[in-house]
This record gives sequence, C-alpha cells and structure tokens, in this order.
Amino acid sequence: MSNFRPINRDTDFLLPPSVDEWLPERHLARFVAEVVDELDLSPMEKACRGSGSASYHPAMLLGLLIYGYATKVFSSRAIERATHDSVAFRFIAGNEHPDHDTIAAFRKRFLAQIERLFVEVLKLARTMGVLKLGTVALDGTKLHANASRHSALSYGHAKKLEKRFRREVRELLRLAEQADAADVPDGMSIPEELERREARLAAITEAKRKIEAHSRERSQAAYEAKLEARAEREKRTGRKPGGRPPEPPSAQVDDKAQINLTDEQSRIMPVAGGGFEQCYNAQAAVAADSLLVVAPDVTQAANDKKQLVPMIKKLGALPGELGRVHHLLADNGYLSEANVDACAAADIEPLIALGRERHHPGWRKRFAKGPKAPPASATPMKKMAHRLKTPEGKALYALRKHTPEPVFGIIKTVMDFDQFLLRGFDNVRGEWNLVTMSWNIKRMFALIPG
Repeated sequence: MSNFRPINRDTDFLLPPSVDEWLPERHLARFVAEVVDELDLSPMEKACRGSGSASYHPAMLLGLLIYGYATKVFSSRAIERATHDSVAFRFIAGNEHPDHDTIAAFRKRFLAQIERLFVEVLKLARTMGVLKLGTVALDGTKLHANASRHSALSYGHAKKLEKRFRREVRELLRLAEQADAADVPDGMSIPEELERREARLAAITEAKRKIEAHSRERSQAAYEAKLEARAEREKRTGRKPGGRPPEPPSAQVDDKAQINLTDEQSRIMPVAGGGFEQCYNAQAAVAADSLLVVAPDVTQAANDKKQLVPMIKKLGALPGELGRVHHLLADNGYLSEANVDACAAADIEPLIALGRERHHPGWRKRFAKGPKAPPASATPMKKMAHRLKTPEGKALYALRKHTPEPVFGIIKTVMDFDQFLLRGFDNVRGEWNLVTMSWNIKRMFALIPG
C-alpha cells in the first residue's frame, strides 16, 4: 500500500485564494510593501495617470524594484518572471504581472524621485527607533559600469581610423565619378558604401571631440589639484614649497586618452586586487549605530579626496528631525587640510586617518597615555591629529573599519550588486540611490525585533 501524499494538480480552491495567506507573517516582502505604503507617492501617481487603460499603481512597481534589488533580482525581465514564479513577488504585485517594458520605463522615468523617497525612508527609520546619526563613517567603492573596458577607443587609434575612413571616402568618390563602373564587384553599391563610411567618420570625429574635451577637463583638474596641494603644504609648514610650480595643462591630447563607446561617462579606475576596469566610484555615509546609509552619491573620479565636501553638504541637507552628525570617520584617502577645515566649519568633528597604520600595534603603544592637548589656537588639522592619538579618539576611529565596509560587502556579495544595470552618470546616480534605499529597508527589517 502506498504511503505517499497524493499529487493532484487539478484540485480547485473552495474559496478564492488570498495572496496574504501565501507568506509568513514576518517576511521582507511584507515589510517592503508596508514601507512603500508609508511613502508619499503623489507626484508619481499624478504623472502615471493617463487617459487610456488603467495604469499599474506606482506603489506596486516601486515595491517590486526595491524587493528585487534587495534580493538580487535587478533586470526588468527577471522581475517580470518573478511575478509568476515567486510567491514574494506575487504578494507585492497583488497577483498582477506587469511586463518588463512597464517596469523598465517606470525605473528610468522616476529615478530622480528616488532621492526624495530615500530621505523619507530615513524618516521612517528614525520613527521606528533604528536610526541615530551622531557618528557617521564615509567611504567609497568602485562599482563596474555597464560597459567593458575593451569597448574603449583611444585618441591615437581614433586618429588612425579617421585617416583610413577619409582615404576610403576619397577612393569611393573617385570610383563614383568614373563613367565606366565595370570594375565594381557584383553586389557592391558605391553610394551605400560611401554612406556607411561617412557615418563611421562622423562617429569617430565626435568620439575624438569628446576625448579632447575629457582630456582638457582631466588635465585642468589635475593642475588645480597640484596647486591646491602646494598651497596646503605652504599653509601647513609656513614656508614656500621648493621646486618649480606646476605647469599649466597642455592643449595637446595624449594618444592614450580614451573614451568608452558603450558608456562614455564611466571611467577606467583601479580596482581591488589589482588591474583596471570601467567603473564609477560609489560613495556612502553610513551611520555607525545602525549601518544605515544616510547619504549616497556617485562620482566619476577614482580618487576620494574631493568627495568629502560634497558629502558634508548632503549630510547638512538632511532634515533636522533625523538628528545631527557629530563625528565623521574616514580613511586616509579623504585627508586634506581643506577637508578638515570644511568639517570644522560644519561643526562636525573629523577623524580622518593621517596615514596607513599597522594592523597590530605593540602592547606598549596600546597602553600609552594620550599626548598633551594642543593649544586652543591650534589649527583644526592639529586638533584632529591630537584627537586621533588619544584613547577616546582611537576607539572612535576604530568604528570606521566595521561601518561602511560591511555595508559595501553585503551590497556587492549578498545582494550581488557589483555592476550598474543602467548607463550614463545621472542614471547611475539614481540607481545607486535605489540600491542604498533597498539596503536600508532590508537592514531596517533585520533591526526591528520579530
């Protein structure tokens, strides 16, 4: 006699099924839906109203995107499939199945709205008692662009291609002028070949123009950075720096300067483990108590030195009801006297590493007493240097090592987001807001007791 449960796929429901019964009471999908319902989506609702058939509600589409990014389902096609295959996605979608075009169009259309909603989520976190500002740690991480570094075109190669296409255009024009076209191979159309090469020539010329503009911009930025570093050294030491001052940037473009043909606004950047990849530099200010991201941003600069001041402005723009930032922790990549002065001007105590420290200092150094306090007239940099040598300052700075880095690790490894799906600087910034907002909601769910 068989001792198996029968398989009957034709059994009808006695009552209409309810998606509410398909999930456990405590589930991330339920929490995402609850959070989205608390957000002010009226601007999206007004924009989505049309005169044709009824639209999908923005709350449902936004919930699908947030839950998708939180559970490593990013593409609109994968989200569409999940509304059929996944109970959690079915719950958020209310058993509806928006197609991938609708999901993709919604994401692209409302990326700018995500920044405002990001702050609303932080307000909810504050109301729930899981967000406290106070101490914030800042760091950056390289995220791959949706483009391969092998799709890049160098200035030198662009010049070679330009010469070649100009030569081929001249030859085709000469053939077209000849009365006897008997030598033209069968199936070849001179006007079509000419049109194709002229289009390529126009594309190459435009690429060259963009490389030249980017090269000038980068050279000017490097020149200004050298001038700033020289002025900072003079201010710190009180003496005029030796050596020749930096020379103004040359108008000549290096043949190695390049542009990516897939995402021209991404940049070649060094990545962890060695090598270079086509990337953006994603920034995040993370609250030390909760590991919630309180200010995200994206930059095209591989270096973090210029990113501290913009992030301070973002922190200063947060609503007062969220509290105030008292301490800002950052690694040596953010160190400059201008950055320390900016923190002091914003009434934030900076703790920025002065250099690379040994991982395992000797026990005598650990028990050493703090140095004598600097005079009240000392510069913010000297005050910070003293603070970093005190036991309290060391304990506070130690929080940096396990604040932003775990967040980046979870986003890139657990949530599996190590490459942007969208292209273009503005789109990438909007997507990073969406990613960090999804992380915050996932983190809030973990912090709230079950």
